[in-house]
Amino acid sequence: MCSPEPINCFPVLMNILSNTFLRLFNSTARFRVWSELFYVGESPELKNYIFFGLFAYLLVLAAGLPPLFAMSNVEDYKVRSTSC
Repeated sequence: MCSPEPINCFPVLMNILSNTFLRLFNSTARFRVWSELFYVGESPELKNYIFFGLFAYLLVLAAGLPPLFAMSNVEDYKVRSTSC
């Protein structure tokens, strides 16, 4: 039923269970499962959108880290901590 890849086992199991319950309740509807996670086609617009979104996220992250380190050093100075 499942391929050797564990990522495919859960959807197949859910498909089998769902269709079994539908048959128990005399329903004519059925579920279908695909193993493709995403659209395979190449899209430059999508690549640019993802790149610039991640780039903006990293810029915000990089802007927030230096004050964190600076506040840590100020706190160390206030309590007069020393290194061993």
